[in-house]
Amino acid sequence: MRMTLPRFLQLAVTLLTAAFLIVPAIQSILAGLTVNYFRGLSSGMTLRWVDEVWRLYADSILLSMGLAIACLAVTLVIGVPAAYALAKNPGRMSRVLEEFISLPLAVPGLALALALLQLYGSMTGFRTSWTFILVGHVLYTLPFMVRSVLAVLMAMDLKSLEESAATLGASAATRFRTIVVPNAMPGILAGALTVVTLSIGEFNLTWMLHTPYLKTLPVGLADSYASMRLEIASAYTLVFFVMIVPLLMAMQWATDRAQRISR
Repeated sequence: MRMTLPRFLQLAVTLLTAAFLIVPAIQSILAGLTVNYFRGLSSGMTLRWVDEVWRLYADSILLSMGLAIACLAVTLVIGVPAAYALAKNPGRMSRVLEEFISLPLAVPGLALALALLQLYGSMTGFRTSWTFILVGHVLYTLPFMVRSVLAVLMAMDLKSLEESAATLGASAATRFRTIVVPNAMPGILAGALTVVTLSIGEFNLTWMLHTPYLKTLPVGLADSYASMRLEIASAYTLVFFVMIVPLLMAMQWATDRAQRISR
């Protein structure tokens, strides 16, 4: 089949955009696997720099994964019921509350971190704990969970479903567990995907909240670029990709599957 000019232009733009995003990533990955970056692939391939990254930054990698999981758990516990309450009680007050929840998105991460430091900076035990960073991540990612779930709940006839279940004797907790959560699963998974990726990749807020013993992946990456060989920094990027890409693919698959089941 002969390709028309508009379709050819669309394909060309798509390929150029993909190349613009992918080629630098591939170059950085290869730099982390070469013996000497300035000599290129002719210097040979090695995993030495990856081993060095793990030796120097294993704690940062594990901390980022732990923070992402904890952030996801907290946003699920808070965000899903909050979205349910907003969907169940539409009106001006709900819209005001939704905008208030979304306020951290409009405030720069550095400003949000500064506010947390001013509020809790004197609490030394909390300030030097990983839970302090977790609070910042939850404030930043919670709006994404609430809005993802709220969009799904607002698209279905939630009131009729709940009334039908109530006439059969289902309690409020039972209705939430057996009706709201299963029907909102596509939004929950989409929100979870966003929360985990944002938590792992968040830099500005974490840079202000971290301590020398609590460096996350992005902070460690910035540190490696500033103080290490370029090969080590590139190997750090490779480790970041190896961790995040399979997670993104798995969560995307789960989201697509939930959407197919809900139909």
